[in-house]
Amino acid sequence: MDLIERLQWRYATKKMDPTKKVPQEKVERILQAVHLAPTSSGLQPFEVIVVTNAPLREKIQAIANGQTQIGDGSHLLVFAAWDDYTAERINAVFDHTNAERGGKNEGWEAYRQMLLARYPQRGAEVNFQHAARQAYIGLGVALVAAAFEEVDSTPMEGFDADALDALLNLRARGLRSVAIMPLGYRDAANDWLVSLKKVRRPRAQFISWME
Repeated sequence: MDLIERLQWRYATKKMDPTKKVPQEKVERILQAVHLAPTSSGLQPFEVIVVTNAPLREKIQAIANGQTQIGDGSHLLVFAAWDDYTAERINAVFDHTNAERGGKNEGWEAYRQMLLARYPQRGAEVNFQHAARQAYIGLGVALVAAAFEEVDSTPMEGFDADALDALLNLRARGLRSVAIMPLGYRDAANDWLVSLKKVRRPRAQFISWME
């Protein structure tokens, strides 16, 4: 299938088959796609925590309105954003980039100083919200990559973020959970949504052109 066909195929899976496990090579390609996702200023201000431990996923399911995909899927991706932009974090990204590129670039270093002058002063909550929006870019890429791999997924916000942060000890790592996404394979016989037509708003109401 091509990309559009696979996006037509995907849906927010409501019931996953607990007997089927996503092959590791497919999970790795999905994660690699997220790793390559674009982010503001290239800072990648979020992390992805992959949870495969079944008892831990059961605990997460309990604080996520009992959504069974968390326990029935084989992998759970947790998207956790930086709680703040600090000089240390910004410098670490720029220093790593310089090391990988084998030297400094005048424009790149000027950009570093611009970010250092702006971001840390904005306040932690403003910065977290900005970082969270970058995490959603990663989530979107993960959804598309999973569809391309013919792996089912469900993007979720319906969970107790504070409880999840505590369960995974995220705050100690300077992170706050933003979204979660189970990976698995649909249980077509028991998923009420699987056979329903995919419907989106009329294209004319969704896309407009200015020429």
